Amino acid sequence: MNDKGRTIFIALFVVAAFAGLGVRLAFLHLKPSANTLKRIGSGRHLEQETRGPRGRVLDRDGNILAVDIAAKHVCADPKFIFEHGDMQAVCEALAEHLSLDRTALWQQLDQPHRQYVRIKKFMRKERIEPLRKLQLKGLIFEDVPIRDYPKGALGAHVIGFANHEGVGSAGVEQCMNSYLQGSAGLRISQKDGRRREIYSRRTVDIKPQPGGNVYLTMDQQIQHFAEKALDDLVAKYRPEGAWAIVQNVRTGEILAMASLPTYNPNRFNTAPVEWRRNRTINYTYEPGSVMKAVIIASALDSGAVRDQDIFDCEDGRWMYGGKPLHDSHGEGLLSVADILKKSSNIGAAKIALQMGNEKVYQSLRAFGFGAQSGIELPGEDAGIVWPVKRWSKISITRLAMGHEVLVTSLQMLSAFSAIANDGIRMRPVIIRRVADAKGDTILETFPQETGRPIRPETARQMRRLLARVTQPGGTGTKAALRGYLVAGKTGTAQKVNLEEGGYYGSKYIASFVGFLPAENPVISIMVVADDPQGAHYGGTVCAPYFREIADQTMRYLRVPPEGFTTEYLTELESVHPEAENGSQSHSE
Repeated sequence: MNDKGRTIFIALFVVAAFAGLGVRLAFLHLKPSANTLKRIGSGRHLEQETRGPRGRVLDRDGNILAVDIAAKHVCADPKFIFEHGDMQAVCEALAEHLSLDRTALWQQLDQPHRQYVRIKKFMRKERIEPLRKLQLKGLIFEDVPIRDYPKGALGAHVIGFANHEGVGSAGVEQCMNSYLQGSAGLRISQKDGRRREIYSRRTVDIKPQPGGNVYLTMDQQIQHFAEKALDDLVAKYRPEGAWAIVQNVRTGEILAMASLPTYNPNRFNTAPVEWRRNRTINYTYEPGSVMKAVIIASALDSGAVRDQDIFDCEDGRWMYGGKPLHDSHGEGLLSVADILKKSSNIGAAKIALQMGNEKVYQSLRAFGFGAQSGIELPGEDAGIVWPVKRWSKISITRLAMGHEVLVTSLQMLSAFSAIANDGIRMRPVIIRRVADAKGDTILETFPQETGRPIRPETARQMRRLLARVTQPGGTGTKAALRGYLVAGKTGTAQKVNLEEGGYYGSKYIASFVGFLPAENPVISIMVVADDPQGAHYGGTVCAPYFREIADQTMRYLRVPPEGFTTEYLTELESVHPEAENGSQSHSE
């Protein structure tokens, strides 16, 4: 073929190619197939579901504890950077301002066929502002809400946290997620070749709605008092954990709920799982001698004993059912009132025997043990109260001193609050109300009675007996607070060895629970320490920090120090006179 022939052939080939392309374009534009139209449409279609801002969590006075704030996803368009930007400058800037590895960044951006790569998620605005000022080509900053906890670790176990997808995953954030989570919005539009929205083609634009605001019964100031007291306790006795609760005895409202170790919800994913555990409601343990108050209250209420009845406490050692029972501080003849004051195990066991198995079991259940309290927090444990058919002969004597039963601290505090509240058990509550974005209330919590384990006159009698525990000669003198009469009970129990059975020889749960003013109670408080070092009695380890919380809380609530009268003190000591020797009993 000569040159002219080759030229004609090439010309015909080019014409044919353009003709084919023209036919194809004409076919695509004039009569495209359904599949072609579908591919084109899906490439241009833009559908975005936008999440409404999550509602806030606030304390009882409206102080913000959790709120959504604006943040950014740092993203990049590798194709645009290759065509119009500076790859080296982008990598160096991202590495410097976001603390990322340069090599890994280069590999992530070295994809010229891609138009979108997410570099780092959920960056606070102040963190990326220096990066934005560089105005590097190819970087994209996507708006996204992030959950912020302005008080840090304060109340962390109550508030909980929401994960990066905006879903509540612990505490109030989890249990009230349906209220806090805003309704989603929807946007349907089209995008151009550079994946940008064509605003004139927007067909649907439903705005997202913010979630409701949840107001807690918790008071951030009282919460601070509780957490500070626990910090002091941990610094001195180095326990595995420590926790405290403050409750309004009349309404059941939780004013403070603290647990150590704790964590910062802003960095929830860096905290060990055990640190995120709310020990006040899902750590069960044998409570020890604080249970004596429940047993003696029930025995007095049923008429099984009177407060002046005398029992022989066997000088600290008593055989029953072939097993010995000890008091760490031996006593002889004691009244029921003094058995409680000096915390005699043997005396409490003999009182329980006066009641009998069925009545002891029923009294434990009536006070709420063995069942969830109903507080609006996830993960609450019910504890264990074994049915009578599973008891051994000596079980009743061990239950009287707080063994062979597992409780949570909230259950125990609620039992003491019932004594403080004229024998009426109130459901513990942490949610006060929920309001929508306009401020209108959509859910409100009211005080709810859940039972009456003892009569009002028995409750009044028990308040006097428990007030004697913090007076000279009682086990709880370190809980006494000047200006107020404190009613309470110490507790010290060996820890159960769940792995091998039985008890640890030198590990204890120490506690103090009580209320004040004893004559007209306002608040109840419980402080617990798990395996404290250097001391293990509840009256030594926990009572001083009960006093610390009580002192600050009573002044903060402006409860006048005239919490009791001279006549009341006289009546208190006339319950049963005793020969005071100034010593403190430790049979807790």
